[in-house]
Amino acid sequence: MKTFVAALFAATLAGLGAASAMPLAPIHSSQAPDVIQVAQGCGPGWARGAYGRCRPMYRGGPVVVRPPVVRPRVVCPPGFIFRHGRCRPF
Repeated sequence: MKTFVAALFAATLAGLGAASAMPLAPIHSSQAPDVIQVAQGCGPGWARGAYGRCRPMYRGGPVVVRPPVVRPRVVCPPGFIFRHGRCRPF
């Protein structure tokens, strides 16, 4: 039993010296990377939805700020009311 444990221990120590499961990469690379990074694979302005499909990243339309439209006040004669673009009787 003692010889088995000693042989197992020796084999373990010999194996640790030759193991290189994760080799170290160079810190600075002079070459361009082979992988082009894209935002979630959808492109600019798009993102992955709940089911993995690409969809636009906005909620609703764009915000447009413009001055309010001021229409001139129309004065109708007595007995008439302004409806549908002209003076009409009640």
